Amino acid sequence: QVQLVESGGGLVQPGGSLRLSCAASGTIFSIYAMGWYRQAPGKQRYLVAFISSGGSTNYADSVKGRFTISRDNAKNTVYLQMNSLNPEDTAVYYCTQGKYSIGSWYPSDWAFWGQGTQVTVSS
Repeated sequence: QVQLVESGGGLVQPGGSLRLSCAASGTIFSIYAMGWYRQAPGKQRYLVAFISSGGSTNYADSVKGRFTISRDNAKNTVYLQMNSLNPEDTAVYYCTQGKYSIGSWYPSDWAFWGQGTQVTVSS
């Protein structure tokens, strides 16, 4: 019943920015952690960032200082602001909802997934 719909992906030049959005429905959004995974072709899927119900944030080393995760509970939406993009950021980005209020780095702690949105960083 939970549905997560990502948007905002596209083609960007190196050094550019994108803001991804994930709209959630069928869930009490405000009480669950939310996160963003990404998967590049031929690469392992991994968690890029997550945010607790209380607003605490965590980032993978590869994006720390460049990406910002945030949430708007009134809109049932989580965002990923991506700055200083480089070709290594090219991937499909997936929104995910946690099983609990506090997220973690373990895949088993995440319950639902969106369809993903493609981000391509290229000249």
